[in-house]
Amino acid sequence: MRRRSSLSLPSVPQLAFTLIYIMELPQLLPLVLLIFVDQSESLNLRHKPACRYPPSQWCHSLEIAVQCGVQRQCMELNASQFYTTAPPVSVTLYYKSLCPACRVFITQQLFPTWTMLQDIMTVSLVPYGNAQEVSSANVPFRCQHGEPECRGNMIEACVLHLAGQSAFQIIYCMESSADVLNASKPCLQLYAPSISWKSVETCVSGGLGRRLMHANAARTRGLTPAHTHVPWVTFDGEYTDENEDLAMASLFHLICQLYKGVKPPSCTGTPVRLDRSVC
Repeated sequence: MRRRSSLSLPSVPQLAFTLIYIMELPQLLPLVLLIFVDQSESLNLRHKPACRYPPSQWCHSLEIAVQCGVQRQCMELNASQFYTTAPPVSVTLYYKSLCPACRVFITQQLFPTWTMLQDIMTVSLVPYGNAQEVSSANVPFRCQHGEPECRGNMIEACVLHLAGQSAFQIIYCMESSADVLNASKPCLQLYAPSISWKSVETCVSGGLGRRLMHANAARTRGLTPAHTHVPWVTFDGEYTDENEDLAMASLFHLICQLYKGVKPPSCTGTPVRLDRSVC
């Protein structure tokens, strides 16, 4: 009679337990797959002490990894997650929707840099710029480029409020178009089709839009030092002339410099200087 292999398969509860954690923590899937592949390569496994920890804790410490027999896999997993070693660089842009210099910075610097380095940076947009709040029910704001810019600012403030993670793509789409205002509806439909244009119009024409713009006005007025032009960029909540000059020359290179963790491979390129301008 042929003897059965000594391979011991996980029990049904163990498999169910593992699958639950995989669904809750999908980042562990590569680790679990590596372990199952390693186990399938051998038909004669030596008996190992039972691992008392769930998959979500396998790589929490070297001791746990050794006890569960996954130290090599944890090292490989940690090596691929270099960007979690430090908090991301926080970038806040104070700008105006129709400012030519702001549009250049958003389309040629900020959005491309965020697209490549979004693992190590976050972006906040504050559309208001050099506008002024006035005590008028019909015209609550006065903008440098007239009423169209005030409307553009408010549309983008409403998009930021309504569209969540898709907002930056929508605003980039608007700012890179020949006509910012007329591009707002198709850009919304392209990047956030689940959000109706009517909801944006309601925000712009109602009290919500004014409250959002008032918050942006207060945030802009509260800058220290006070802003003198736009685009005005802060990094981790702080402004310096040096950082702004570096950002206007090559924001990508500056983010790589400011990030305190292990640099991602994309940060090894050579910076390219672009002309800067202000409004």
